[in-house]
Amino acid sequence: MVQQTATKAPAKKPVGTGSVFLSFAPWIIFGVVASPSTWEYAALAALVASLLLAAQDLLHGRIRVLDVTGIVFFAVLAVLALALSRDELLWVETYAQVISNGLVAVVALGSLLADPFTAQYARESTPRQYWDSPVFKHINMVLTAVWGLAFALMTLFTWLAIRFPDQDDWFNWVVPIALLVGAVRFTQWYPDRYKASRTAAAEG
Repeated sequence: MVQQTATKAPAKKPVGTGSVFLSFAPWIIFGVVASPSTWEYAALAALVASLLLAAQDLLHGRIRVLDVTGIVFFAVLAVLALALSRDELLWVETYAQVISNGLVAVVALGSLLADPFTAQYARESTPRQYWDSPVFKHINMVLTAVWGLAFALMTLFTWLAIRFPDQDDWFNWVVPIALLVGAVRFTQWYPDRYKASRTAAAEG
């Protein structure tokens, strides 16, 4: 009976897909707006979005690793835009999207060593008694790894867009959007699928 209860935990929707995706909003805003001539405005817009998200979290007594990373990263970009000349910032203009995607990948995959970042969202809809369960931990390890891999691939493809500008639409837009949609779909699908497989194994 205990095993079956643990298998069914956490609750029906252990990860708030909308909340996870919303936390990526500043990075998505930056990716959409940033270009060689607009990255400064993209950084400012992303910084504002990061601050708004963090303020909402602070009102609920929490702060998330992606929110903190976004505030620091986009604040640094905004300061650089004010402090340095355009010639000195040529490398930022060229690699801004690559750097931002790579940073998210590092943060997501790095969180696997401590607290998978998706667990911060899953705890919002999961009773506390399940937070340390093997099922909860496994699901969030997998989901965090998938998001980290998605942004690692986006880093690669945005770099390829610089190397092969004639394929810019594919490398900067089509593939990254497909990766984001795939990560969202997987986040929606995998928890119930994994719990169902655990339940079937326990009952078998």
